[in-house]
Amino acid sequence: MSKKKTGSGRIIFHIDMNCFYASVEMAYEPSLKGKPVAIAGNPKERKGIIVTSSYEARGKGVKTTMPVWQAKKLCPNLIILPPNFDRYRAASKEVFRILSEYTPYIEPVSIDEGYMDVTDANWPKGAVDLAKSIQKRLLNELDLPCSIGIAPNKFLAKMASDMKKPLGITVLRKRELHRTLWPLPVEKMHGVGNKTAQKLHAIGIRTIGDLAKHDVYELKHLFGINGERLKNRANGKDPRKVDPDAIYDFKSIGNSQTLPEDTTDSSILEKLLHDLCMKVEERMKRKEVAGMTIQVMIRYDNRQTITRSMKLQSYVYLKEDIFPLARDLFYKHWNKQPVRLLGVTVQDLEERQHIGEQLNLFTYKKAAQKEKLYETIEVLKEKYGENPFKRISDTEESKNLRTSFQKDFLDDYKQS
Repeated sequence: MSKKKTGSGRIIFHIDMNCFYASVEMAYEPSLKGKPVAIAGNPKERKGIIVTSSYEARGKGVKTTMPVWQAKKLCPNLIILPPNFDRYRAASKEVFRILSEYTPYIEPVSIDEGYMDVTDANWPKGAVDLAKSIQKRLLNELDLPCSIGIAPNKFLAKMASDMKKPLGITVLRKRELHRTLWPLPVEKMHGVGNKTAQKLHAIGIRTIGDLAKHDVYELKHLFGINGERLKNRANGKDPRKVDPDAIYDFKSIGNSQTLPEDTTDSSILEKLLHDLCMKVEERMKRKEVAGMTIQVMIRYDNRQTITRSMKLQSYVYLKEDIFPLARDLFYKHWNKQPVRLLGVTVQDLEERQHIGEQLNLFTYKKAAQKEKLYETIEVLKEKYGENPFKRISDTEESKNLRTSFQKDFLDDYKQS
């Protein structure tokens, strides 16, 4: 493989598959096309949470994370299907196989999106024609629609792909940002969540253009180094390269502690595990990441050390999720000999803002447990009017409604 040219003038594509899970189901069963379709759990019992939905369903108000009963109320003829993750994994693998025929410089982000650096693709008719060719192939060969953003860097390419769906192709040029990007509300900017948007609104920043022009020192005071990063991206600056090796990165956060005395007391060992998980959660929250592998380290009184890990199907970052898994790993592999040191590590980290918002079999089950709460709120809304409670829209719980399947496909991608 020839060495990739670096420098300015890069051409970056962001490929975003449209309503991926629903689109895969429609490709598998064409009679579903043009109909309101949603992927959710326990459709026969009208329970569970919407994972994703077709544009026809979205047009009726159906949204991701919405309870099934509420979605059916908005769209009585909604067709609800259970998730088929083996099918989605296979489709994703085919998508990236096709993309790899155009350039070796591909960075998968999740099961349904990725970046391509096509600077050296040598497509004779230019970048837009190349994007049309890719989009057409994915549609003709896999029956899967996508939107493509074209820009000189990853951030702008991501923003561009969101601007026209489905089957959109959008170009964002730096010289046109004052017209194309800056008028957008700041909350539409990739990387700006609800809490960040609220803080930006509080200092008078309403649009991406406001952010681009705002004093960098005030932004750094509010958000640390991320404040400067946000301003740079609002101005179309993003030095990150498309990195095909990013999927091989080993990233982890862990804590370990030596006990005051070697012990076989399970209550002492469990308390230490709990405290370690709490420290790991604090660090993961600070770095705004989640992970998909739990590892426990045990060092015995004879200094023999073992590490055992568990690959998950769900991203985790909260102590309440990490601790039970770490405890199970410990008891499974502890040989009952005195323990000198314990450690807990969460590996395969990803920034939470980059984890897609489609749900999986595990997260929607957890969210479904809140179904009675939703029903109670609906009753109170009918009795007392809209919003009987102060809305909690950006709690840790709502943030935890994230995919746990989005990166499982990377194991396949690495081996292909």
